[in-house]
This record gives sequence, structure tokens and C-alpha cells, in this order.
Amino acid sequence: MTALNLLVIYTDRLAECREFYAGLGLDLVAEQHGTGPEHYAAVLADGSVVELYPSGGRPPTGRLRIGLTVPGAPPQPRTVRDPDGRTVEVRGA
Repeated sequence: MTALNLLVIYTDRLAECREFYAGLGLDLVAEQHGTGPEHYAAVLADGSVVELYPSGGRPPTGRLRIGLTVPGAPPQPRTVRDPDGRTVEVRGA
């Protein structure tokens, strides 16, 4: 069985995206590996990891649609946009 275990989003708006995704329930923790950039990571219930990185010299992650199941959210899906304009579908658990 194939499973997604890592999603990395590169952004020019790191603080705003951290606030947005934390507001959706991701427990984002500041990390830094060696001399790499400080970034944020959240481990989801299934063990997969979502990371937010500053784009630095890379282009920001462009068009992307992300679906999140959020405890306490209404069961019917709703879509919101993150600070970079990516579509995030939110539904309740």
C-alpha cells in the first residue's frame, strides 16, 4: 500500500502560513536541521508530516489543493485559501 508521508510547502509568507495552518489545528513546531533554514513541522495522526519552509532561493510552492480532516469542524467540506492562495479543503472528523 502506498501512503503519503511528507508534504513540504515552500512559502514567502512563512509566519502567515504557520498561523493559518496552526489555526486549522496543525501542531506546528519550529525545527532547524544543521545550518538549514528554520521551518515548521507537524506530525499528523497517521504519522505523516507537513512542513512549512521559507522559499529562500527556491520558488514558492505554487498551485496546490490540500485536504485536511479537522476534529470539531463540520462534516461537510468547505474550502479556504492559505496566505499564498492555495486551496485547502477542510472537513470534520
